[in-house]
Amino acid sequence: RDFSIQVSTERRSFTAGEPLELRCTIEAQNVPERFFSVSWVFSSSPVAVVGPSAVPVLGPDYVDREAAGHMTVRKESSNVHLLKLQHLRSEDAGKYICRVTEREKTPTGDFIDRSKRSRNVQITVQPLKSNITVSLSSNSSEVLEGDVIQLTCSVHSTTGPLSVVWQWTDKQATGPAQEVASVDRDGTVWHSPTYRERSSYGEIRVEKVRADTFSLSLYNAVPGDEGHYRCTATDWLQTGTEPELNWEKIGEKSATKTVTVKTVESSFMVSASSRTPSVTFGDSFDLLCLVKPRHNPRVPTSVTWRFMPAGAEGDNKDQGEFKDLVTFTREGTLQWGEQLLGLGTRTTVDRSHSNTNFRLSVTRAGRREAGKYQCTAILWRRNYDNSWSRVANRTSNLLGISVLQPESKLQVQKTNQSQVYLEDSRVRINCSITFQTSQDSQHAVLWYVRRATGSEADELLLRIERSGAFEYGAYADEERLRRRVQAERLSPRLYVLTLNRAENSDSGTYYCLVEEWLSDPDGAWYRLSRESSGFTQVLVRQPEVRLQVEEMESNVTVEESGSIRLGCSIPSQSSRDSRFSVSWYVERSEDEDDEEQPGEEEGERECVFSIGHDAVFGNGNCSPREEAGPNSRLQFERMTSDQYSLTIQGARPTDAGRYYCHVEEWLLNPRNAWYRLATNNSGLTIVNVLQQG
Repeated sequence: RDFSIQVSTERRSFTAGEPLELRCTIEAQNVPERFFSVSWVFSSSPVAVVGPSAVPVLGPDYVDREAAGHMTVRKESSNVHLLKLQHLRSEDAGKYICRVTEREKTPTGDFIDRSKRSRNVQITVQPLKSNITVSLSSNSSEVLEGDVIQLTCSVHSTTGPLSVVWQWTDKQATGPAQEVASVDRDGTVWHSPTYRERSSYGEIRVEKVRADTFSLSLYNAVPGDEGHYRCTATDWLQTGTEPELNWEKIGEKSATKTVTVKTVESSFMVSASSRTPSVTFGDSFDLLCLVKPRHNPRVPTSVTWRFMPAGAEGDNKDQGEFKDLVTFTREGTLQWGEQLLGLGTRTTVDRSHSNTNFRLSVTRAGRREAGKYQCTAILWRRNYDNSWSRVANRTSNLLGISVLQPESKLQVQKTNQSQVYLEDSRVRINCSITFQTSQDSQHAVLWYVRRATGSEADELLLRIERSGAFEYGAYADEERLRRRVQAERLSPRLYVLTLNRAENSDSGTYYCLVEEWLSDPDGAWYRLSRESSGFTQVLVRQPEVRLQVEEMESNVTVEESGSIRLGCSIPSQSSRDSRFSVSWYVERSEDEDDEEQPGEEEGERECVFSIGHDAVFGNGNCSPREEAGPNSRLQFERMTSDQYSLTIQGARPTDAGRYYCHVEEWLLNPRNAWYRLATNNSGLTIVNVLQQG
């Protein structure tokens, strides 16, 4: 009735976490009819006892383990007992034996126990070796400030659950590593105190994308985010039994990725340009402000166009002279400054979709728009708490814009001419504008005269303003021309100067000086150019002398006491308005045949009678010895304006002689003053007086 024991297992070397099955086989006869108790012992410590009733009694160290389902003790058959340990631990390594006790009843009724033990079964448990590998990738090794840093940590060949720790060190690795965040085995995310506030605003996000994939996202990257990022993954194995479960770290690997944050400030540039640095009044010009890099809503720019009017700087080149025109705020709105171009009505602004081109357009440019322009840009950073920080500012190059008057196209008739007028005539001089710069041009016309002497400066007669108002020059007053001069505008391009009742002193060279005026875009009038006309030479002369007196000679013989009739005929005169002063002279000579012409012997000439051009006797050019009167022998008669006669009554021998009439032609000048134009003598009338008895 002997028995033997044998413990069997598939292998004796295991790795932690694998299951162990030990079978204890009882080799005996009639086993089912016998009473065997089987005890499992590990390193002298009881594991479990299975009595004949097949109910296991566990050792104190294995109760919790069996309750957790990590251990099985059972009787597979009448002679085979099983011990199965799930999830081997390192402490499970050692010697296992199976002790079998048979209780047998003696003939005397007593019980005796016979025990046998199996050979030691040496079990080795190797620690679980993790073969995990970790790789770390990023969306870019160089991220522009304000963009997102996206890191992905991928873990391969995992055994148990994973935990991940994210760390950062500066690029120079001069300081200790800072923990950013961690992910526990159960997926719980923890942020370090340094990054906790920033993460509360959603700027840092850590996720467990899959069981083996983890991500770290830093939004609105700042230059301080530049550095080395490390992802450390830990592989865990659960050990122990309830309630004392333990986690064992079975593997740990890390990977590092270097990320550079390119600051916007490093590439922040502003430049200004214009295709038309010089424009004409009324033209348009565009100014372009180019801002680099491209717009980033997290690092936006505010752009301001500034302006300094031409001539405002003087000797001071300080930038403080510039005033803001318009600002494109970082929020994208427009803010107009204190300085307005073109009263704010001729200025427009726009910007490109990329917010890199900021255009300032000015239409109908005038003097106010001439000056220096520049654009300034301020770079802003939006912090995680939605506050703003000023990062940098840049100022563009200066743009000088010249707004010039248009090139004048004024042309005035340049033809020189000469005109001859009689005194008291009407003199008309034209000033013709043949071409002008604009149909909106207005003109001021100045009339000048250069006296015939040529030594004096040109004198201003009068000025016609573009409004039509007249202003006389000092010369017009000095020469008493104000009443006689007249200026007219017959059409927008034809002006006429009229001198009424022209005088000889009006002779000279006349010309007009035309000023062309235009209105600038601000409504202010400015003189664009001046152009003089050709010269008109004006000669005002007295009437041509056409005075003629009858020159036929005659002989008259009368008796003493008779009448002597002397005629004076004027067949030709210089003007129909002429008046005459008529005088009769007598020349007495002992030689009656002397053929001297009248008036040649002034000493022997005697004035007989005189009447002036004013019809007053004695107002001629001589004083007669015998005055006219009721008792006078002289009888004067004017038959017509050109027929005169003088009758000497009571002829005396002493009246004999050579008689002729002397005629002076007088005219009234424009100033109503009489002047002598010409003189002439008639032919001789030889008078003989016959003495009585």
